[in-house]
Amino acid sequence: MAGGLFGKYLLVQLTGEAVHAEHVELDPRVARQFIGGVGLGAYLLWQHAPVGVLPLAPQAPLIFCLSPLLGTGLTTTAKFTVVCKSPLTNRISDSLSSSRFALGCKKLGVDAIVIVGQLARWSHLHLHQDPRQCRVRACPNWIGLSAQEVSQAVAGERASKKVHVAAIGVAGEQLVRYATISNDGRHAGRGGSGAVMGSKRLKAITIEGQAKATVADPRAVAALARGYAQKSQGVATEKYRLLGTAANLSAFARMRILPVRNFQAVKVEPKQVKRLTPEGLARHAGHVRESCAGCTIACDHRYGGTRMEYETQFALGPLCGVFEPDKLLAAARACDTLGLDTISTGGTLAFAMECCERGLLDWPLRFGDDLAAWITCIAKREGPGAAMAEGSRALAHSLGGDAPRFACHVKGLELPGYEPRAMQTTALGLAVAARGADHNRSGAYQADLSPGVDRLRADLERGPQRVVDTEDHAAMLDSLILCKFLRGVLEHPYAEAAAMLRVTTGSDFDGLEVRAAAARTVTLRHLFNQREGWTRVEDRLPDRFYDEPLPQGGVIDRATLEQMVTRYYHLRGYTDAGQVTPARCRELGLDWVVGSNLCADFADREK
Repeated sequence: MAGGLFGKYLLVQLTGEAVHAEHVELDPRVARQFIGGVGLGAYLLWQHAPVGVLPLAPQAPLIFCLSPLLGTGLTTTAKFTVVCKSPLTNRISDSLSSSRFALGCKKLGVDAIVIVGQLARWSHLHLHQDPRQCRVRACPNWIGLSAQEVSQAVAGERASKKVHVAAIGVAGEQLVRYATISNDGRHAGRGGSGAVMGSKRLKAITIEGQAKATVADPRAVAALARGYAQKSQGVATEKYRLLGTAANLSAFARMRILPVRNFQAVKVEPKQVKRLTPEGLARHAGHVRESCAGCTIACDHRYGGTRMEYETQFALGPLCGVFEPDKLLAAARACDTLGLDTISTGGTLAFAMECCERGLLDWPLRFGDDLAAWITCIAKREGPGAAMAEGSRALAHSLGGDAPRFACHVKGLELPGYEPRAMQTTALGLAVAARGADHNRSGAYQADLSPGVDRLRADLERGPQRVVDTEDHAAMLDSLILCKFLRGVLEHPYAEAAAMLRVTTGSDFDGLEVRAAAARTVTLRHLFNQREGWTRVEDRLPDRFYDEPLPQGGVIDRATLEQMVTRYYHLRGYTDAGQVTPARCRELGLDWVVGSNLCADFADREK
């Protein structure tokens, strides 16, 4: 066992009304190749997900992965990742969450938890450091409760012991395809991991253990922790501390990159935006600043008790034509309580609103409406909510005709709050991301917003390289697992990551090896999608972004974006069709993939 690691994971098999748990040894080379977090999760998903498995089938794994830095005291490391095959996209999904549940998982003495199977009744799964003491019990009284209410029920039952809880809300029970897993008021959100947990009839998971991973050099780890804690209070994180990401709303509106009314426009009246800014919300509902577990940044801003970040603010606000603070906060509270991803909720509602506006649906749903009641219908699959619970792609497919043209998703995942017609590098990043339309797994928007970059013009020479660079950077942070708000603090990201790993694990990591691990993770996620049926046709944006120029300027040229996608593939070492060849697998140290049943004909295919 290296420092920071236990060298094993907990395999949990659910059957009927019973659970069988056992430790499985991890090859030490896996930790070296993938570090932890999303990298380790991609590896375990490949190993445990049967080829072609349906995301909500009993055999589909639900995986919780940790990092060697978790529990070291390094700021922002109290995080875990949830990995599964997404019921929304049918592709790989990984979601991060910060909480004490992560610290509790580490005390199990494992580097990951893999859950497979299905129970006969809705149950509570209790995981213990000793696999023989893992157990399940039926919990019919918890059905219909929010994750917070479940946590309170657990606390009441076990008043003498501190127990960490991850739970699903009503949306997870109803298998809404973008349901979340909630813990400590935080959520593993995108991609529908809550539905996967619900498909196993798990309402809640609790953790109990006392294991503690050692570190190779405690004094060096403590010194790094003090240094990064101090740096995290500097200029690089000031915006997050003072106002949070919600401060982006007014800035993006001024830059004309804030999507409005299902990406039909970017122009917003300043007085409308002002109501939804952090200052406007604070005047309306009051403001409290909180912090995630083990974090010295404290960027968690709550208004009237409701946590607000830019993506929630955008998706449940301007995207749906909502500019009233009461409506925005009520919608955000409903998503938190019911366990729904706010981006996919807002994206699906906005698409449905435009369909109603065009006469394709006869629902009484219009831009600017109060969303809370509709969100409840989605979570409970009641009335029109049953169709919206499937996501915008499925709803568009059911409507047919012109509807798919303006359903704003990539691979089934609804777009985040960046207008791709006015952010051409972002457009490429969204198109090729393995998770679907995603700002967190590429960070290409950082390139568009950098000094000297013409974001309205596609840069065939430098744009694809920028996407590769930001994807690798994100994969590194998500494998460690470090909060992305630290990115401005890390002057030499890969070298500093290697230093953290050296003093924690005792292994002689260097910056080049960490960068290679990040690239390996990005490619393995792509390989998983390729194994599950992905083809190049999925790496595109909806027709709206090619066919409808913004009134203020900006449109995506199909041929140019296709050239950028091809250039991106070449930089990754893939074929023109985006296929990963056996030779490239060997270059990345993924030799074990070559002998798998990835494709019937794997070698250098071109389409």
